[in-house]
Amino acid sequence: MEQLSCYLPEGSLLDSPQNAASLGSESALREAMLTGQRLEARVRVCDGSHNLHVDLPCMRGLIPRAEGALGITEGTTRDIALISRVNKPVCFSVLRIEHDAEGNPFAVLSRRMQQEQCKEGYISRLRPGDVIPARVTHLAPFGCFVDIGCGVPSLIPIDAISVSRISHPADRFRVGQEIRVMVKGFENGRVLLTHKELLGTWEENAACFSPGETVAGIVRSVEDYGIFIELSPNLAGLADLRPDVHAGQHASVYIKSIVPERMKIKLAIVDVFDDACPPQPMHYFFHGDHMDEWVYTPPQAKRRISSQFAVPAP
Repeated sequence: MEQLSCYLPEGSLLDSPQNAASLGSESALREAMLTGQRLEARVRVCDGSHNLHVDLPCMRGLIPRAEGALGITEGTTRDIALISRVNKPVCFSVLRIEHDAEGNPFAVLSRRMQQEQCKEGYISRLRPGDVIPARVTHLAPFGCFVDIGCGVPSLIPIDAISVSRISHPADRFRVGQEIRVMVKGFENGRVLLTHKELLGTWEENAACFSPGETVAGIVRSVEDYGIFIELSPNLAGLADLRPDVHAGQHASVYIKSIVPERMKIKLAIVDVFDDACPPQPMHYFFHGDHMDEWVYTPPQAKRRISSQFAVPAP
């Protein structure tokens, strides 16, 4: 999208040469103030009044509480959104340069202003089916919070992360990870996100495996009729019951058969073991910037699983 480079998640500009140059001197900072340039620096302290103190190379930086985030003044954003930024990068505009009682200059900054511009110039133009970059900021039992631009938050519900069900988003993501997300819709001014559609259809995932192979997997659930083992985030197979197997274990499994018309992969467990491996990097099958429809099921399957993103014609 044409506006994308201006509104990436926070931290994207932190180490760029242009950012460093604009923060390096008072004159460069004043130039950035005149042009409205987006800058980034790391928050060092959130004081008792919830003002954010930012270390700039040339002087102190202060983001007053009211300028710390969209919705703080209105009460729609809680102060934890400010407290949680300590030791993390934030974006901001330079409002003005003042002097303290000792005559030392300090910059008054606004993160809220950058977030407003992001909403007006980028987020308001998004449509269902758009694919955008995001950065994981927080993991909760019910979903994954991400920064979709300038610190503007959104949520991927846990059931929208992948087709293969997980017990916690930490099974799939880590904080700070850069991922791709898809706009599902909008509600009360917030962007609703999904992720599983980018991880491929049943056929695309199944094509990565062949009967007769022994491959790695993760036990996702143990049911009365068998054990579901994830082969990839959007693909799982079923193995016969075996004692002392529990969800979360890693496994090596033999692929007995792949049956597209029933969307079934029959497995035999070779071994299971406990391992604290971090989540694997995401492998995306879809690399475009927009999708109107996603059909997970193969054409020959009796049931159809799909997602629709195209806006119906009036």
